[in-house]
Amino acid sequence: MEANDPALFYKRSARALERLDAGLGELEHDDLDVQLAGDVLTLAFRDRARFIINAHSAAGQIWMAAGTTAWHFDYHPDTDRWVAARTGDELFATVAHVVGAKLGQAITL
Repeated sequence: MEANDPALFYKRSARALERLDAGLGELEHDDLDVQLAGDVLTLAFRDRARFIINAHSAAGQIWMAAGTTAWHFDYHPDTDRWVAARTGDELFATVAHVVGAKLGQAITL
């Protein structure tokens, strides 16, 4: 079954993390350092805040922690999107929103 295929999850989650890494890295913002190491994307800000986005293979989700808020994104193959079931938030839009708010500028990913 597709939902329980670890290789497929790894491929999809790696593609999502690489897209985030590339998009955020292109900002070249002095207040943001973007580091992708394996399945963990760390966003370090000048004020020492850190946002963490990682592929959680046991849960089959991409998890994100930003400040005091956390999201668990599930992959939806019908729309090719990662969506948080609890909030309905989409991964790339959510990252763009929280990082943009932290940097004080609108960004798109």
